[in-house]
Amino acid sequence: MPCTACRDGAGFDMPITMAFQPIVDVVARTVFAQEALVRGTDGSGAAAVLAQVSDTNRYGFDQLCRTSAIEQAAALDLTADGAGLSINFLPNAVYEPRACIRVTLEAALRTGLPTTAIIFEFTENESIDTGHLLNILRSYRAMGFRTAIDDFGAGYAGLGLLTKFQPDIVKLDMDLVRGIDTDPVKRIIVRNTLNTLTQLGIQPVCEGVETHAEYAVLRDLGVTLMQGYLFARPVVNGLAEVMWPGAAGAEEAQRRAG
Repeated sequence: MPCTACRDGAGFDMPITMAFQPIVDVVARTVFAQEALVRGTDGSGAAAVLAQVSDTNRYGFDQLCRTSAIEQAAALDLTADGAGLSINFLPNAVYEPRACIRVTLEAALRTGLPTTAIIFEFTENESIDTGHLLNILRSYRAMGFRTAIDDFGAGYAGLGLLTKFQPDIVKLDMDLVRGIDTDPVKRIIVRNTLNTLTQLGIQPVCEGVETHAEYAVLRDLGVTLMQGYLFARPVVNGLAEVMWPGAAGAEEAQRRAG
């Protein structure tokens, strides 16, 4: 893909901001990272913003999201307690990884945000050339960034990709987590997925955790990194206070889950 697309692509005209949602370590009771989620400045959600992304402005949108996330994270002192900043990127908006990363590095340098805190996560919602994707991921790793697969189990990204590249983090899709306390099939799938990730040296994150019962089952399965409304909802240009599940409530939920 030619780098003229970076030079000649349209900018993204819709004003955006970022909401931050924590990924928490439920054992250490610390914030592992904050995921930057795009929002419209008019209050519109991510779906409305993404609906404005086209082939011509995809690069501009991707770059704007990166710089907005970094600038707002720095202003909020997001990394002060050791938390990372997780930025979603669009693989089809990255034409040459080392060229397209310049704006990101400039924003980090300008704001003082450590590049070592940045995690690049992607959701393979659209088909993409595997060789191109692997080139991006390997280049980012060589530059010192952490990488993550989002919505694992829902998109094109799957076990086949893990045979070729092992990211630092894999986020299990919320559909695998939702109702896991009452669904034995989901428990089997998640248990075996966690075992695979652990053996590959990949940190698993379970996202979409909403109930104490789901939390209890995941803890029983050995999950330590979680994300979801049970802990905090996204906060626009701010950092949420984490609601840690109480021990008594978790134990009761675990008894209900069997």
